[in-house]
Amino acid sequence: MIVGLTGGIGSGKSTIVKMFSEFENIAIYIADDEAKRLMSTSKRIKTQLISEFGEQTYVNNELNRAYLASIVFKNKEKLATLNSIVHPIVNEHFQRFIKKNADKTYILYENAILFENGSDSFCDKIITVTAPEDVRINRVVKRDNVTIEDVKNRIKNQWNVTKKTLQSHYLIDNVTLNNSKQQVLKIHNYLTKNIF
Repeated sequence: MIVGLTGGIGSGKSTIVKMFSEFENIAIYIADDEAKRLMSTSKRIKTQLISEFGEQTYVNNELNRAYLASIVFKNKEKLATLNSIVHPIVNEHFQRFIKKNADKTYILYENAILFENGSDSFCDKIITVTAPEDVRINRVVKRDNVTIEDVKNRIKNQWNVTKKTLQSHYLIDNVTLNNSKQQVLKIHNYLTKNIF
C-alpha cells in the first residue's frame, strides 16, 4: 500500500515524517530529498537543466539552488518545466524503491506537490498535513532565512489547503507536537488495521 503524505510549505511534513519513522513495519520515501539528490547525480537531469536554465544552474559541478529558485518560484511556466524534467526520473526511482520494500506494511511517500504533479494517482491513501498560514510562513522564514514575500510566492505555486484536504483520506493538524503524535498514531493504527 502506498500512502501519500503532503501539505503546504511550512505545514511541518518533516516533523510528521519523523513521527512515522518510529514505526518499524513501514518504509519512507521523501520525494523532495530524492529529487535534490538526483538533481546533483543524474546526468539526464543535469543535461536538461543546463539546456533549459543555462550554465549557471551548476557551479563547480554543484546544483546552484539559489539561482534556480530565483527563476522558478517567480514563474509558473519555468517551475512546470523544472518539474517536467525532474519528476519523471524521481518517479522511476520511486518505482524501484517500491519493489525493494514490498515486504513492508505500507510505504509512506512524502511529496510536497503530490497533487500538483499527479503523484496522487499511484497512492492508495493520502494524508494532508495542515497548519494555519501565519504559522507556516513563520516556520519557513525561520527555517530558510527568507522573506515573508518569498514564502508567499512559494505558497502561490502550491494548491490551496482546501483543495488538498478535499482529496485526502486523513488530515493532520500540525500545531502542537503532542496532538500531532496522537493523530499520527491513530492514522498508523487505521492503516495497519490496529484500530482501537
